[in-house]
Amino acid sequence: MGAYYDEIEIEDMTWDEVKGVYHYPCPCGDRFEISRKQLANYEDIATCPSCSLVIRVIYDPLDFEDEPPEGASGSEGSDSNGESDEESEDDHFEDALDRLTLHEDARLVPLAACA
Repeated sequence: MGAYYDEIEIEDMTWDEVKGVYHYPCPCGDRFEISRKQLANYEDIATCPSCSLVIRVIYDPLDFEDEPPEGASGSEGSDSNGESDEESEDDHFEDALDRLTLHEDARLVPLAACA
């Protein structure tokens, strides 16, 4: 899509807790809207429900990559024993580091041999 009404930074938009969307005033009197889910899916076009205008939202997609999947319950990040998923992932990472071994007698391969 090449014809945007404008390009707006996400910081200039307002979060609507009730509708669950970011919004920005449209010249028609309504407002452009885009959801966090759309942003997490790398969609950067906010539409106005009352007219044909669209804006491009400038944002960092990494800010929205941890958006919970559709239909996620309110008990995010916890498992049956009360630990969060993040803690168990950290434990797994630490265990992998504990098992890491470096060999001093490893042979160095000349770069020319790899090509």
